[in-house]
Amino acid sequence: MQPHSQQGFHPVFCTIVPPHLLDKLSQSDDPVLANPARRTLEADAARRTRRRMTTVVRPTVTAEPDDEGSAKPDRTLYDCRHGTDLPGTKVRGEGEDPTSDASVNRAYAGLGATFDLLLTAYGRRSIDGNGLPLIGSVHYDEKYNNAFFDGEQMVFGDGDGEIFLDFTVAIDVIAHELAHGLTQYTANLSYYGQSGALNESVSDVFGSLVKQYSLGQTAEQADWLIGEGLLAPRVQGVALRSMKAPGTAYDDDVLGKDPQPASMDDYIHTGDDNGGVHLNSGIPNRAFYLLATALGGSSWERAGQLWFDVLTGGELAVDADFADFARLTVAAARSRFGEGDEVEAVLKAWSEVGVPTR
Repeated sequence: MQPHSQQGFHPVFCTIVPPHLLDKLSQSDDPVLANPARRTLEADAARRTRRRMTTVVRPTVTAEPDDEGSAKPDRTLYDCRHGTDLPGTKVRGEGEDPTSDASVNRAYAGLGATFDLLLTAYGRRSIDGNGLPLIGSVHYDEKYNNAFFDGEQMVFGDGDGEIFLDFTVAIDVIAHELAHGLTQYTANLSYYGQSGALNESVSDVFGSLVKQYSLGQTAEQADWLIGEGLLAPRVQGVALRSMKAPGTAYDDDVLGKDPQPASMDDYIHTGDDNGGVHLNSGIPNRAFYLLATALGGSSWERAGQLWFDVLTGGELAVDADFADFARLTVAAARSRFGEGDEVEAVLKAWSEVGVPTR
Protein backbone atom coordinates (compact mmCIF):
# COMPACT_ATOMS: atom_id res chain seq x y z
CA MET A 1 0.00 0.00 0.00
CA GLN A 2 1.11 3.50 -0.70
CA PRO A 3 1.62 5.53 2.48
CA HIS A 4 -0.32 8.68 3.20
CA SER A 5 1.78 11.52 1.76
CA GLN A 6 2.54 14.54 3.92
CA GLN A 7 4.51 16.49 1.34
CA GLY A 8 2.40 17.09 -1.74
CA PHE A 9 -0.34 15.64 -3.88
CA HIS A 10 -1.78 15.68 -7.35
CA PRO A 11 -5.25 17.23 -7.08
CA VAL A 12 -7.82 15.29 -9.05
CA PHE A 13 -10.55 16.72 -11.23
CA CYS A 14 -13.82 15.51 -9.73
CA THR A 15 -17.24 15.95 -11.32
CA ILE A 16 -20.71 15.24 -9.95
CA VAL A 17 -22.12 13.80 -13.20
CA PRO A 18 -20.25 10.60 -14.12
CA PRO A 19 -18.88 10.11 -17.64
CA HIS A 20 -21.17 7.16 -18.36
CA LEU A 21 -24.23 9.42 -18.11
CA LEU A 22 -22.73 12.02 -20.42
CA ASP A 23 -21.64 9.27 -22.83
CA LYS A 24 -25.21 8.02 -22.94
CA LEU A 25 -26.52 11.52 -23.63
CA SER A 26 -23.92 12.19 -26.31
CA GLN A 27 -25.22 9.22 -28.29
CA SER A 28 -28.74 10.62 -28.49
CA ASP A 29 -30.21 11.24 -31.94
CA ASP A 30 -31.47 14.57 -30.65
CA PRO A 31 -28.74 17.23 -31.07
CA VAL A 32 -30.38 19.32 -28.33
CA LEU A 33 -29.36 16.56 -25.91
CA ALA A 34 -26.23 15.23 -27.59
CA ASN A 35 -24.34 18.45 -28.32
CA PRO A 36 -24.16 19.83 -24.75
CA ALA A 37 -23.15 16.38 -23.49
CA ARG A 38 -20.33 16.11 -26.04
CA ARG A 39 -19.07 19.59 -25.21
CA THR A 40 -19.16 18.79 -21.49
CA LEU A 41 -17.23 15.55 -22.01
CA GLU A 42 -14.59 17.35 -24.07
CA ALA A 43 -14.23 20.16 -21.54
CA ASP A 44 -13.99 17.72 -18.64
CA ALA A 45 -11.35 15.62 -20.41
CA ALA A 46 -9.21 18.69 -21.07
CA ARG A 47 -9.39 19.91 -17.47
CA ARG A 48 -8.77 16.42 -16.11
CA THR A 49 -5.56 16.21 -18.13
CA ARG A 50 -4.37 19.58 -16.88
CA ARG A 51 -4.99 18.64 -13.24
CA ARG A 52 -2.92 15.46 -13.59
CA MET A 53 0.09 17.64 -14.40
CA THR A 54 -0.28 19.74 -11.26
CA THR A 55 1.27 19.14 -7.84
CA VAL A 56 0.08 21.01 -4.77
CA VAL A 57 2.14 21.31 -1.60
CA ARG A 58 0.23 20.11 1.43
CA PRO A 59 -0.23 22.92 3.96
CA THR A 60 1.51 22.71 7.30
CA VAL A 61 -0.86 22.17 10.22
CA THR A 62 -0.68 25.08 12.62
CA ALA A 63 -2.11 25.79 16.04
CA GLU A 64 -5.69 26.94 16.30
CA PRO A 65 -5.79 30.73 16.06
CA ASP A 66 -7.72 32.52 18.76
CA ASP A 67 -9.23 35.25 16.62
CA GLU A 68 -12.97 35.31 16.15
CA GLY A 69 -12.65 35.20 12.37
CA SER A 70 -11.30 31.65 12.48
CA ALA A 71 -14.82 30.38 13.10
CA LYS A 72 -16.23 32.06 10.00
CA PRO A 73 -16.01 31.05 6.34
CA ASP A 74 -14.24 33.15 3.73
CA ARG A 75 -16.35 32.79 0.59
CA THR A 76 -15.98 34.49 -2.77
CA LEU A 77 -18.33 33.89 -5.68
CA TYR A 78 -17.57 34.62 -9.33
CA ASP A 79 -19.64 34.69 -12.51
CA CYS A 80 -18.09 33.08 -15.60
CA ARG A 81 -20.83 34.61 -17.76
CA HIS A 82 -20.94 31.42 -19.83
CA GLY A 83 -17.22 31.54 -20.55
CA THR A 84 -14.55 29.09 -19.40
CA ASP A 85 -11.91 31.39 -17.92
CA LEU A 86 -11.72 30.85 -14.17
CA PRO A 87 -12.59 32.19 -11.76
CA GLY A 88 -14.55 34.84 -13.71
CA THR A 89 -15.89 38.17 -12.47
CA LYS A 90 -16.29 38.62 -8.72
CA VAL A 91 -19.95 39.08 -7.78
CA ARG A 92 -20.17 38.39 -4.04
CA GLY A 93 -17.69 38.33 -1.19
CA GLU A 94 -17.92 37.12 2.39
CA GLY A 95 -20.54 38.98 4.40
CA GLU A 96 -21.91 40.89 1.41
CA ASP A 97 -25.63 41.12 0.71
CA PRO A 98 -27.33 38.58 -1.56
CA THR A 99 -27.29 39.40 -5.25
CA SER A 100 -30.14 39.24 -7.75
CA ASP A 101 -28.63 36.01 -9.13
CA ALA A 102 -30.12 32.94 -7.44
CA SER A 103 -27.22 30.73 -8.59
CA VAL A 104 -24.72 32.97 -6.81
CA ASN A 105 -26.77 32.99 -3.62
CA ARG A 106 -27.32 29.22 -3.61
CA ALA A 107 -23.62 28.55 -4.13
CA TYR A 108 -22.74 31.02 -1.36
CA ALA A 109 -25.18 29.33 1.02
CA GLY A 110 -24.00 25.82 0.10
CA LEU A 111 -20.35 26.66 0.72
CA GLY A 112 -21.34 28.18 4.04
CA ALA A 113 -23.39 25.16 5.08
CA THR A 114 -20.46 22.85 4.35
CA PHE A 115 -18.11 25.06 6.37
CA ASP A 116 -20.62 25.11 9.24
CA LEU A 117 -20.97 21.33 9.39
CA LEU A 118 -17.21 20.76 9.38
CA LEU A 119 -16.67 23.33 12.11
CA THR A 120 -19.67 22.57 14.32
CA ALA A 121 -19.66 18.78 14.11
CA TYR A 122 -15.95 18.07 13.75
CA GLY A 123 -14.09 21.20 14.83
CA ARG A 124 -12.45 21.59 11.43
CA ARG A 125 -11.97 25.06 9.96
CA SER A 126 -12.69 24.72 6.25
CA ILE A 127 -11.62 21.79 4.10
CA ASP A 128 -7.90 22.14 4.88
CA GLY A 129 -8.33 22.64 8.63
CA ASN A 130 -6.71 26.07 8.42
CA GLY A 131 -9.56 28.27 7.26
CA LEU A 132 -8.94 27.89 3.52
CA PRO A 133 -10.98 30.45 1.53
CA LEU A 134 -13.83 28.86 -0.41
CA ILE A 135 -14.12 29.95 -4.03
CA GLY A 136 -17.01 29.21 -6.36
CA SER A 137 -17.79 30.12 -9.95
CA VAL A 138 -21.27 29.93 -11.48
CA HIS A 139 -22.61 30.07 -15.05
CA TYR A 140 -19.62 28.16 -16.38
CA ASP A 141 -19.66 27.65 -20.16
CA GLU A 142 -22.78 27.26 -22.31
CA LYS A 143 -25.22 24.54 -21.22
CA TYR A 144 -22.47 22.88 -19.22
CA ASN A 145 -23.84 19.66 -17.74
CA ASN A 146 -21.68 19.34 -14.67
CA ALA A 147 -20.20 20.78 -11.51
CA PHE A 148 -16.63 20.14 -10.43
CA PHE A 149 -13.88 20.70 -7.91
CA ASP A 150 -10.53 21.19 -9.65
CA GLY A 151 -8.28 21.09 -6.61
CA GLU A 152 -8.59 24.83 -6.03
CA GLN A 153 -12.21 25.89 -6.41
CA MET A 154 -15.81 24.90 -7.09
CA VAL A 155 -17.37 25.40 -10.52
CA PHE A 156 -21.05 25.10 -11.47
CA GLY A 157 -22.67 24.80 -14.86
CA ASP A 158 -26.22 25.84 -15.68
CA GLY A 159 -27.16 22.50 -17.23
CA ASP A 160 -28.81 22.12 -20.62
CA GLY A 161 -32.32 22.67 -19.23
CA GLU A 162 -33.44 19.45 -20.91
CA ILE A 163 -31.84 16.77 -18.74
CA PHE A 164 -29.97 18.75 -16.08
CA LEU A 165 -30.96 21.96 -14.34
CA ASP A 166 -28.72 24.53 -12.65
CA PHE A 167 -26.10 22.66 -10.63
CA THR A 168 -26.46 24.98 -7.65
CA VAL A 169 -30.04 23.84 -6.97
CA ALA A 170 -28.95 20.85 -4.87
CA ILE A 171 -27.01 21.66 -1.70
CA ASP A 172 -25.66 18.11 -1.54
CA VAL A 173 -24.07 18.59 -4.98
CA ILE A 174 -22.27 21.69 -3.70
CA ALA A 175 -21.15 19.88 -0.55
CA HIS A 176 -20.20 16.74 -2.49
CA GLU A 177 -17.76 18.62 -4.68
CA LEU A 178 -16.33 20.61 -1.79
CA ALA A 179 -15.86 17.36 0.14
CA HIS A 180 -13.45 16.25 -2.59
CA GLY A 181 -11.30 19.07 -1.25
CA LEU A 182 -11.62 17.64 2.27
CA THR A 183 -10.36 14.29 0.96
CA GLN A 184 -7.60 16.03 -0.99
CA TYR A 185 -6.29 17.72 2.16
CA THR A 186 -6.56 14.61 4.34
CA ALA A 187 -6.42 11.01 3.08
CA ASN A 188 -5.75 12.12 -0.53
CA LEU A 189 -7.34 8.92 -1.85
CA SER A 190 -6.23 7.92 -5.34
CA TYR A 191 -8.89 8.44 -7.96
CA TYR A 192 -8.98 4.96 -9.46
CA GLY A 193 -10.64 1.66 -8.65
CA GLN A 194 -11.83 1.08 -5.10
CA SER A 195 -9.84 3.97 -3.63
CA GLY A 196 -11.45 6.24 -6.22
CA ALA A 197 -14.88 4.82 -5.42
CA LEU A 198 -14.19 5.56 -1.75
CA ASN A 199 -13.22 9.09 -2.76
CA GLU A 200 -16.57 9.49 -4.50
CA SER A 201 -18.47 7.81 -1.69
CA VAL A 202 -16.93 10.05 0.98
CA SER A 203 -18.13 13.04 -1.03
CA ASP A 204 -21.63 11.57 -1.28
CA VAL A 205 -21.60 10.91 2.47
CA PHE A 206 -20.62 14.45 3.41
CA GLY A 207 -22.88 15.87 0.72
CA SER A 208 -25.81 14.07 2.30
CA LEU A 209 -24.69 15.05 5.81
CA VAL A 210 -24.59 18.74 4.87
CA LYS A 211 -28.08 18.47 3.40
CA GLN A 212 -29.41 16.71 6.50
CA TYR A 213 -27.65 19.17 8.81
CA SER A 214 -29.02 22.19 6.95
CA LEU A 215 -32.56 20.77 7.03
CA GLY A 216 -32.35 19.55 10.62
CA GLN A 217 -33.17 15.99 9.56
CA THR A 218 -32.54 12.72 11.35
CA ALA A 219 -31.24 9.66 9.53
CA GLU A 220 -34.80 8.34 9.35
CA GLN A 221 -36.15 11.58 7.86
CA ALA A 222 -33.46 11.98 5.19
CA ASP A 223 -34.13 10.98 1.58
CA TRP A 224 -30.53 9.73 1.08
CA LEU A 225 -30.58 10.97 -2.51
CA ILE A 226 -27.67 12.74 -4.18
CA GLY A 227 -28.71 15.49 -6.59
CA GLU A 228 -32.43 15.47 -5.86
CA GLY A 229 -33.97 18.32 -7.87
CA LEU A 230 -31.14 18.38 -10.40
CA LEU A 231 -32.89 16.32 -13.07
CA ALA A 232 -35.27 18.14 -15.41
CA PRO A 233 -39.00 17.27 -15.34
CA ARG A 234 -38.79 15.17 -18.52
CA VAL A 235 -36.38 12.70 -16.88
CA GLN A 236 -37.80 9.57 -15.30
CA GLY A 237 -35.83 9.69 -12.10
CA VAL A 238 -35.44 11.37 -8.73
CA ALA A 239 -31.70 12.05 -8.46
CA LEU A 240 -28.22 11.13 -9.68
CA ARG A 241 -27.73 8.47 -7.00
CA SER A 242 -29.48 6.83 -4.08
CA MET A 243 -27.43 5.91 -1.02
CA LYS A 244 -30.36 3.98 0.43
CA ALA A 245 -30.98 1.92 -2.69
CA PRO A 246 -28.13 2.20 -5.22
CA GLY A 247 -29.32 1.42 -8.73
CA THR A 248 -32.78 2.99 -8.33
CA ALA A 249 -32.18 6.74 -8.77
CA TYR A 250 -33.39 6.83 -12.38
CA ASP A 251 -34.73 4.62 -15.15
CA ASP A 252 -35.08 6.79 -18.22
CA ASP A 253 -35.38 6.28 -21.98
CA VAL A 254 -32.49 8.68 -22.62
CA LEU A 255 -30.24 8.14 -19.58
CA GLY A 256 -30.92 4.44 -19.21
CA LYS A 257 -31.15 2.73 -15.82
CA ASP A 258 -29.04 3.69 -12.82
CA PRO A 259 -26.19 1.12 -12.92
CA GLN A 260 -24.85 1.47 -9.37
CA PRO A 261 -24.38 -1.78 -7.44
CA ALA A 262 -25.56 -2.04 -3.83
CA SER A 263 -23.23 -4.85 -2.75
CA MET A 264 -20.01 -6.63 -3.70
CA ASP A 265 -22.11 -9.33 -5.37
CA ASP A 266 -22.71 -6.88 -8.21
CA TYR A 267 -19.33 -5.11 -8.20
CA ILE A 268 -18.57 -3.68 -11.65
CA HIS A 269 -15.18 -4.45 -13.16
CA THR A 270 -14.44 -1.80 -15.78
CA GLY A 271 -11.67 0.41 -17.06
CA ASP A 272 -14.11 3.24 -17.76
CA ASP A 273 -14.70 6.09 -15.32
CA ASN A 274 -11.30 5.53 -13.67
CA GLY A 275 -12.25 1.98 -12.84
CA GLY A 276 -15.91 2.70 -12.10
CA VAL A 277 -15.44 5.27 -9.33
CA HIS A 278 -18.96 6.69 -9.76
CA LEU A 279 -20.45 3.21 -10.05
CA ASN A 280 -18.97 1.10 -7.26
CA SER A 281 -19.25 3.99 -4.81
CA GLY A 282 -22.80 2.72 -4.33
CA ILE A 283 -21.42 -0.09 -2.14
CA PRO A 284 -19.79 2.03 0.62
CA ASN A 285 -22.65 4.52 0.19
CA ARG A 286 -25.16 1.88 1.22
CA ALA A 287 -22.92 0.76 4.08
CA PHE A 288 -22.99 4.29 5.48
CA TYR A 289 -26.76 4.53 5.06
CA LEU A 290 -27.22 1.23 6.89
CA LEU A 291 -24.97 2.37 9.73
CA ALA A 292 -26.56 5.80 10.08
CA THR A 293 -30.12 4.46 10.14
CA ALA A 294 -29.18 1.67 12.54
CA LEU A 295 -27.71 4.17 14.99
CA GLY A 296 -30.51 6.68 14.42
CA GLY A 297 -30.60 10.34 15.35
CA SER A 298 -28.41 12.84 13.52
CA SER A 299 -26.26 11.06 10.94
CA TRP A 300 -23.40 13.53 11.30
CA GLU A 301 -22.91 12.65 14.94
CA ARG A 302 -21.92 9.00 15.43
CA ALA A 303 -21.88 7.62 11.87
CA GLY A 304 -20.44 10.77 10.32
CA GLN A 305 -17.89 11.11 13.10
CA LEU A 306 -16.50 7.65 12.34
CA TRP A 307 -16.10 8.42 8.63
CA PHE A 308 -14.46 11.73 9.52
CA ASP A 309 -12.12 9.98 11.98
CA VAL A 310 -10.98 7.52 9.32
CA LEU A 311 -10.57 10.20 6.66
CA THR A 312 -8.48 12.46 8.88
CA GLY A 313 -6.77 9.89 11.12
CA GLY A 314 -3.64 9.45 9.00
CA GLU A 315 -3.89 5.65 8.72
CA LEU A 316 -5.93 5.45 5.50
CA ALA A 317 -3.58 4.64 2.62
CA VAL A 318 -3.99 6.57 -0.62
CA ASP A 319 -4.72 3.31 -2.47
CA ALA A 320 -7.00 1.83 0.21
CA ASP A 321 -9.70 -0.58 -0.91
CA PHE A 322 -13.16 -1.07 0.59
CA ALA A 323 -11.95 -3.66 3.11
CA ASP A 324 -9.17 -1.36 4.31
CA PHE A 325 -11.64 1.45 4.87
CA ALA A 326 -14.14 -0.87 6.56
CA ARG A 327 -11.55 -2.19 9.01
CA LEU A 328 -10.56 1.34 9.94
CA THR A 329 -14.19 2.28 10.62
CA VAL A 330 -14.45 -0.66 13.01
CA ALA A 331 -11.25 0.44 14.75
CA ALA A 332 -12.53 4.02 14.90
CA ALA A 333 -15.80 2.85 16.48
CA ARG A 334 -13.91 0.91 19.15
CA SER A 335 -11.56 3.81 19.80
CA ARG A 336 -14.28 6.43 20.11
CA PHE A 337 -17.18 4.48 21.61
CA GLY A 338 -15.72 1.26 23.03
CA GLU A 339 -17.29 -2.15 22.51
CA GLY A 340 -21.00 -1.63 22.07
CA ASP A 341 -23.82 -0.78 19.70
CA GLU A 342 -21.66 1.36 17.41
CA VAL A 343 -19.13 -1.41 16.71
CA GLU A 344 -21.88 -3.96 16.10
CA ALA A 345 -23.69 -1.58 13.75
CA VAL A 346 -20.51 -0.91 11.76
CA LEU A 347 -19.77 -4.63 11.42
CA LYS A 348 -23.33 -5.38 10.33
CA ALA A 349 -23.43 -2.54 7.77
CA TRP A 350 -20.30 -3.71 5.98
CA SER A 351 -21.40 -7.34 6.18
CA GLU A 352 -24.69 -6.52 4.47
CA VAL A 353 -22.88 -5.06 1.46
CA GLY A 354 -20.37 -7.91 1.33
CA VAL A 355 -17.24 -6.05 2.45
CA PRO A 356 -15.03 -7.98 4.92
CA THR A 357 -13.88 -6.30 8.12
CA ARG A 358 -11.39 -8.93 9.30
